[in-house]
Amino acid sequence: MGKQTIALLKTKAEKIMKLYANQVTNNFEENKKFLDSLGVFDYSKKDRNMVAGFITRVKAAEAKRTE
Repeated sequence: MGKQTIALLKTKAEKIMKLYANQVTNNFEENKKFLDSLGVFDYSKKDRNMVAGFITRVKAAEAKRTE
């Protein structure tokens, strides 16, 4: 059951990264604020933080690969 929740959050994060590629960064705090402005995760700070952290890790890995 726990893995399903994480998988769903990662799917949401991937969709957000595709739709808003220019607005998400490799900064966790900025991603949290951006997700708050979208209003997608009004029900859970934990879910918002998990998605923001996943986006941050993916963006940081992409930046590292391009260097």
